[in-house]
Amino acid sequence: MEYLVTMTTHVPDGTPEADIQDIREREAARSRELAAGGHLLRLWRPPLQPGEWRSLGLFAADGPDQLEKILASMPLRVWRTDEPTPLAPHPNDPAGQAALAGQPAQRPDGTEYLTTFVVVVPGGTPAEEVDVSEAREAARARELAGEGHLERLWRLPGEGHSLGLWRAGDAEEMEAVLESLPLYDWMTVQTTPLTPHPSDPLLAIT
Repeated sequence: MEYLVTMTTHVPDGTPEADIQDIREREAARSRELAAGGHLLRLWRPPLQPGEWRSLGLFAADGPDQLEKILASMPLRVWRTDEPTPLAPHPNDPAGQAALAGQPAQRPDGTEYLTTFVVVVPGGTPAEEVDVSEAREAARARELAGEGHLERLWRLPGEGHSLGLWRAGDAEEMEAVLESLPLYDWMTVQTTPLTPHPSDPLLAIT
């Protein structure tokens, strides 16, 4: 099972810089171990306020108990709070089967974005129209995956909630990609631009 984990670190006031550097180095080493073991899949930095220390991680675990053990094994946990969100398979996920098969990830150009979707079908919409729109959505997702825009797609807890990982040249292109989705008019979308984290396992792929 996969989880998106929001990791927020608060370094105690007065902590010597040498101690901070030491724990960062140990955290990077532990991240490499977790990546090699197939537990840490991706790591990003979202937009941050001055002085804020926060990361987003994509983890794989057999369940919440194993995930907690994984997170507790990371050196920064002594200063960090973790907020995990369980992710369920989405039928339109273009990379799920490739990831399960162990195929190497690609690293194309562009900025990555996470998008949270909430789809609400207007009341009174005929079931046939919903079925047709969902079929068109699936076809468009395959097209966008082929173009290198849609990387992953998961279901979130809650009716009609989904999470997408995308890549685009800039925010304008990302918005155009989203507007091309057949279900866009039924969606509420929240988009978060991501920047590379130095411990992201994808950076180790050459």
